[in-house]
Amino acid sequence: MDKEMDQPAKFANLELELKKSMQELVDIKFALDESSIVAITDSRGTITYVNDQFCHISKYSREELLGQDHRIINSQYHSKEFFRKMWKTIGSGEVWKGEICNRAKDGTLYWMDTTIVPFLNEKGKPYQYLAIRYEITERKRVERELQKMMTTIINVQEEERKRLSRNLHDGIGQNLYSHLITINRLLAEMDHPLLQQMQTEATELIEEIREISWELRPSVLDDLGLVPAIRSFLSRYSDHYNIDVYFECVLNRRLDISIELTIYRIIQEALTNIRKYAEVNEATVSVREIEDVIRVMIEDKGKGFDVKNQTFGVGLFSMDERARSVGGELLISSSPGKGTKLILEVPSSIVE
Repeated sequence: MDKEMDQPAKFANLELELKKSMQELVDIKFALDESSIVAITDSRGTITYVNDQFCHISKYSREELLGQDHRIINSQYHSKEFFRKMWKTIGSGEVWKGEICNRAKDGTLYWMDTTIVPFLNEKGKPYQYLAIRYEITERKRVERELQKMMTTIINVQEEERKRLSRNLHDGIGQNLYSHLITINRLLAEMDHPLLQQMQTEATELIEEIREISWELRPSVLDDLGLVPAIRSFLSRYSDHYNIDVYFECVLNRRLDISIELTIYRIIQEALTNIRKYAEVNEATVSVREIEDVIRVMIEDKGKGFDVKNQTFGVGLFSMDERARSVGGELLISSSPGKGTKLILEVPSSIVE
């Protein structure tokens, strides 16, 4: 008799627990809908659910969105590679996080901080995706303004470097060269230890000024472009520091001078760091154009370091700012005893 009475009690408790769980789910959904922009798609990317905030920000009605995929709000801002990587991540069952620029029905652009969570079936394959988004349009506007300011500062700095480089080469350098010609003429007429000393000192000063002028702004970069400038720099670098640099390049055209300068300066700074810290006698530099992205990789097999516990200095900060000033991204991977790899990705053209 007691057992018969226990059975209904168990069902009652189970029903109570189910109601409690359902209420918790309803509360979580309410909290998400109030705080976030939410969408659910099936495994093919077809939209099966959107909340009111999604409709509000996209300016599409729920009826216009359901049954569509997210191409309906594609702004064309991101590359195909960007979305390929995103789909590869979530398609393998991993959570994807990133920032996406979308286009509303009226044509206005808006930015979303996005997290996409795949729901997996019993075979471990995604059967639907939950996207939780937060609008960050204002933050991105401020970031763009800061980026424009940084770009302006870098451009002013480069123009000043260019002016100083030209003045050193065409002014002081040419005057010293004229003095050297005069000294050589005097030496042809009379041999004197002081004249020989002046000849040596003038020659050394001319070489030093050439080096300073080159460091400030190599004229070959402006005159002939990025690839000849890199080859010239690597040749001088190897001669000076006895570090062989293997250069691979798949780039057959000129880029915007801001992009060329960014790539050149980052290669220059990265190789300086290799010379100072890596303790190697060889390194690798590669430059490739992959669709609408230029990928630069600088790698060594030297000392390496722990990225997580490393305090980065002015050099890396400068490289990162340069990359961001042209809409690029800088990534560093390293581990003690296994060397360092620096990857720079920049757009092949300036995006306004």
